[in-house]
Amino acid sequence: MNARTDPGSGAGGRGRCPVCGRPSDLATRPFCSVRCADVDLGRWLTGQYRVPTAVTDEGTDEAPPAEPDPA
Repeated sequence: MNARTDPGSGAGGRGRCPVCGRPSDLATRPFCSVRCADVDLGRWLTGQYRVPTAVTDEGTDEAPPAEPDPA
């Protein structure tokens, strides 16, 4: 083990690069290299990674119509 690897970093203390699985590097944590960090960024930018959201109608900015008075 060299001084640049951190076995206790990363998800769950595993210290593994999320792209390739090698030990993470302190300088590029949680990745093992700049290359893996760039691969991850490219995946976000091309839409391979997505944060799920609820589907809503486009025109829901308006208040709902008032209900008629039963009197």
